[in-house]
Amino acid sequence: MDYSLRPLGDHALVIEAGSSIDHATHVKVRSICSAIEEADPAWITDIVPAFTTVTLHYDPMKLEHPDRLPYETVMNRIHTILSSIPPGAEEEPRTIEIPVCYGGDFGPDLESVAEWNDLTPEKVIELHSGSPYLVHMIGFSPGFPYLGGMPEEIATPRRKEPRLRVPRGSVGIAGSQTGIYPLESPGGWQLIGRTPVALFDTQACPPGILQAGDRLRFKPITPQEYKEMEASR
Repeated sequence: MDYSLRPLGDHALVIEAGSSIDHATHVKVRSICSAIEEADPAWITDIVPAFTTVTLHYDPMKLEHPDRLPYETVMNRIHTILSSIPPGAEEEPRTIEIPVCYGGDFGPDLESVAEWNDLTPEKVIELHSGSPYLVHMIGFSPGFPYLGGMPEEIATPRRKEPRLRVPRGSVGIAGSQTGIYPLESPGGWQLIGRTPVALFDTQACPPGILQAGDRLRFKPITPQEYKEMEASR
């Protein structure tokens, strides 16, 4: 496996798995995370996957070989761990369906997204829910998925005036990306729908239902179905 390492301050290291956001790089990122999680070194404090990199945070005080710089010790251990990854290793992804009620009060920007792309709202919904998405990483806020795979036909710039309060579960578009707000927060994405599914729950284990590497599909539902699913949560 090809990769490169570089230090990030004195408590972290970045593993570069590729230079472009694509499926092959994502598979390498997931394989690197899995190998390190399986090895489970006591000195690692956090593993952070992203589009093309994995950042490892470590505790220098838990490292052996005090005669070496901490980064050198970590670098050697990471080379050893990653050399154990068999060629072609790839985990079978999970596929998770997210129900979404599009338009109306649930998606107040659906009409704007349709107008920007010279489409009907129905066509926007068809395109948005017709494609499988890949969860590249979780970030921005707890449980927020960065998704790849949205059709370019519905790409739309962010709103000029961000909202101070975006409801939890809102599904939005920003440029060529789409995502879901797991928690109420400010935001400038174009809101086209909302899901009754709780993506992040501090009382659950794990608290987030999505993780990097998952496949995701949006399923259109009616306002009545939304209310029933929300009531049964």
